[in-house]
Amino acid sequence: MKPSPCPPIADADWPDDIAELREGFAGALNVYRTMAHHPALLTAWAPLRQHVVKDNALGPELTEVVILRAGFRLGSAYEWAHHVSRALAQGFSDARVNAIRGVPQRSTGLDGLIIDAVDALLDEHRLSKAQEAALAAAIGRTALIDLIAMVGFYSVLGYLLKTYETPIDDAIQQEAQENPALFSITPPAQ
Repeated sequence: MKPSPCPPIADADWPDDIAELREGFAGALNVYRTMAHHPALLTAWAPLRQHVVKDNALGPELTEVVILRAGFRLGSAYEWAHHVSRALAQGFSDARVNAIRGVPQRSTGLDGLIIDAVDALLDEHRLSKAQEAALAAAIGRTALIDLIAMVGFYSVLGYLLKTYETPIDDAIQQEAQENPALFSITPPAQ
């Protein structure tokens, strides 16, 4: 197998024009070390990332539901594993994480509405009028627009990660060794 043409950039090879990003979020994760092959994109990405991931109207818990479902549907082992770790740190149960990917059955309630929305965006590239109305009533229109943007944002990351076979960061790999079935993008057999 050929090595990736864009492996995560090591500190010694980090582009000088984005040196300040290495000390922040970008230097901490392989996804952004891979994106650093395109310094202008990573620079432009930083403020959008701040809003989509940190400052959105969904809040941390619902953000993880969106990202987990998007990562699962995109088949992005990197995003799935990283966000399983984040979800568990927020107090998600193994059962809730498994329900987000539909094992043994899919989530209901608000998680179910969000999962249906992520699926619709990835499959139909839009929400139906009924979905939009139900979600706007449940979480507010601003949060709903953030959800739509988040699915797009994580789609781009999933494409990048899968194309360049970005490795899962070491700390997450170690955490995954304790519960490999939960951290694997492939659902356990039922």
